Amino acid sequence: MPDVTSPYPPGTPCWVDLAAPDQKAAIDFYADLLGWSGEVGPPETGGYAVCTLNGKPVAGIMAAVAMGDQPAPPTVWTTYLASADAEATQRSVASAGGTVLMPVMDVMSLGRMFIAADPTGAVFGVWQPVDFPGAGIVNEPGALIWNELNTTERSAASAFYKAAFGIESAAAEGIEHYNTLQVAGHPVGGVRPMPEHLPADTPSHWLTYFAVPDTDAAVAKVIKAGGSTIVEPIDMVVGRIAVLTDPQGAVFALIHPKSGE
Repeated sequence: MPDVTSPYPPGTPCWVDLAAPDQKAAIDFYADLLGWSGEVGPPETGGYAVCTLNGKPVAGIMAAVAMGDQPAPPTVWTTYLASADAEATQRSVASAGGTVLMPVMDVMSLGRMFIAADPTGAVFGVWQPVDFPGAGIVNEPGALIWNELNTTERSAASAFYKAAFGIESAAAEGIEHYNTLQVAGHPVGGVRPMPEHLPADTPSHWLTYFAVPDTDAAVAKVIKAGGSTIVEPIDMVVGRIAVLTDPQGAVFALIHPKSGE
């Protein structure tokens, strides 16, 4: 079922958000592309926008602004992994060789979070829910459907996520050099070597996939809106995929999954 009605098991991707220089333009772009509703949030949340699909939270979009003497955050989508105890998970991340970039903080009464990087440099978030569990709808057109780690060192990354979160890694059937990440035996994401089409200096990163009813039509909308393609639509075992940048440079992927995926 696409509606999420129970807490995400620890280690499962549960939320994604985007930092964009022009927050309103980003909201408008994804609303047009994926059918979301959203608006700039109130001052007490820093303007953070919780975008919705069919009335349920699906992703966040915030303004990429500098805080204090820190530089503005990069224009990227961030994947958040669920945790039952953010403090304990932060300790596990550090002991497993990760780097804590932003320590645990309370987000009003919504939950607790921190930002970290794995030993290969891929940045991710961790979310401990209180009043806000994360995405309320997944795996249907317009919603989050997959989170994929592109890494310079697959074995080191897999070992880290197992040690820090208990996430298992298993070879994916029918896809060479690709592993699925599993929580309690259920696939929750993927891990692959850094794709050859990317520049040699591209850092390890998590890639966010959104489901669409027609990949080619969605790509055409992205191009018309000022985005660009990194990987043109291509048929894979799991469906028709494209990797793109939005008009402000954030990288994301689209997939029309095969029936039953």
